[in-house]
Amino acid sequence: MAKTKLDWQRNLLLAAMAATVFMLINEWSDFQDRRIPVVNTETTTSSTPLAVPSELSSSSTTEDIPSDPDVVQAVVNTPAQNNQKLVHIKTDSLDMLIDTQGGDIVKVGLPRHYAALNTPNSPFILLNRTDNQTYIAKSGLIGKNGTDTSAGRPVFKVSQNEFIMGDGSDTLVVDLSFQQATANIIKRFTFTRGDYLVNVEYIIENLGSDTWQANFYGQLNRDSHDPVVSGGGMGMAPFLGAALTTKEKNYSKFTFDDLADASVKETVDGGWVAMVQHYFLSAWIANPDQSNTFELKQQGNNDLYLMRYISPKTEIAAGTTGTITSSFYAGPKDVYRLEEIAPYLDLTVDYGFLWWIAKPIFRFLHFIYSYIGNWGFSIILLTVSIKAVFFHLSATSYRSMAKMRKIQPMMAELKERMGDDKQKMSTELMKLYKKEKVNPLGGCLPILVQMPVFISLYWVLMESVELRHTPFLGWIQDLSVKDPIFILPLIMGLTMWIQQKLNPTPPDPMQARVMQMMPIVFTFMFLWFPAGLVLYWVVNNTLSIIQQYIITKQIENADT
Repeated sequence: MAKTKLDWQRNLLLAAMAATVFMLINEWSDFQDRRIPVVNTETTTSSTPLAVPSELSSSSTTEDIPSDPDVVQAVVNTPAQNNQKLVHIKTDSLDMLIDTQGGDIVKVGLPRHYAALNTPNSPFILLNRTDNQTYIAKSGLIGKNGTDTSAGRPVFKVSQNEFIMGDGSDTLVVDLSFQQATANIIKRFTFTRGDYLVNVEYIIENLGSDTWQANFYGQLNRDSHDPVVSGGGMGMAPFLGAALTTKEKNYSKFTFDDLADASVKETVDGGWVAMVQHYFLSAWIANPDQSNTFELKQQGNNDLYLMRYISPKTEIAAGTTGTITSSFYAGPKDVYRLEEIAPYLDLTVDYGFLWWIAKPIFRFLHFIYSYIGNWGFSIILLTVSIKAVFFHLSATSYRSMAKMRKIQPMMAELKERMGDDKQKMSTELMKLYKKEKVNPLGGCLPILVQMPVFISLYWVLMESVELRHTPFLGWIQDLSVKDPIFILPLIMGLTMWIQQKLNPTPPDPMQARVMQMMPIVFTFMFLWFPAGLVLYWVVNNTLSIIQQYIITKQIENADT
């Protein structure tokens, strides 16, 4: 019985270590080198083929939705017309191009977020339409009096080719106009200083004698290209794909492979549809007072995916003017701003299944930063705070390990006396543990209890756009990428080695060899981890060493 119990304890310890190594190797596998393709980043003028939502059935009287939203009518890719052009809009937050054909957003640059570190003249490009890439935001009107049909799309007129927000202005309004046979239509984009949210509004003046009817749709067209993570080298591969909120789930996400396998259709009050990538997202936010239809699908067999919503039918009486409004967001995954825009949109900052732990950790980290103004020192103070919360639990673990270390000479003597009699050795070990009041699992279980917090903090540091291109000290100019000269990973490896020396040597030779390799394996993997995450591990290990050293010395010096 004693032998069985001891074997079970040893196997549990090995399983725990194997699980930890597996999780880290699994995360490290996401840090693969990415080949950066040479692409043409010049935005093209010609439009790409469009899948327009099917029109309303004239016989439909019970539902203000397309008669068959799953039917996609591909528009013939008509050549650019003479009056088609790209309109340049620039604010302090957005650098955008709008195509007058359809009034589509075909390029979005983010001046506050650089393409690479210390390149203020090269904003990060989120949306773009090039020969190599399709990622654009379309919107239009479909239905009885819609401007977008399977026959073609409208070409709007605009008063000028460039709009720049002045230093003394807080808003910028860009109007595109289109003349129908019985209606004047203005497609208005309203930009706000300091914000990435754009208000998109259709103003329809019905000049006819009949009621004007149409549905608005907001759509993201994107291929499956995987954007290169800032910083180059080995980078994290977080979620990339579509997301929306549904009746069943506040946050549902779908990879491109998911959409290639099956389309998605949901009807939701309000709602939003987003394209999510590391640090950034784009999203159409529907009117919260309407019931809207959302669709995610692959366009034919092409490497092009549609993420859109369609509003209910809008009716404008003859001789009156009406409006249709929506919102479009293109920018960083700012938790606080996304919370303000729409319910559950902040969940696109994906902390994984432990989000309920990660969100409070991020808020506390942000709280610390609001006082000291440095994300690196904020991480240090956060680590100290978490260590303080788990102080007594860690102390229990370290006392158990210190006691194990103290009785190691007795264990060695037992092994010498018992020789190869493993059964008797196990029996005597259990007696020794009982006599010295030592629990061989006491050092393991408290650490396992803390693992959810460590994993949550990992995702907080990986998902926080606030760390992107954020300097700390000296050589570390970007906490979101690897340490360029690997000083932090090497310090981390050294602290692991010191911790190992403070721990008792495992009695099992195989287990001992595994433990000896751990600092080397972890150091190698952490070479490519973001500096902010490695900084956390260095501080945590250092505090652990101090606490463990003091407790170990207290027990070793205590009277037996």
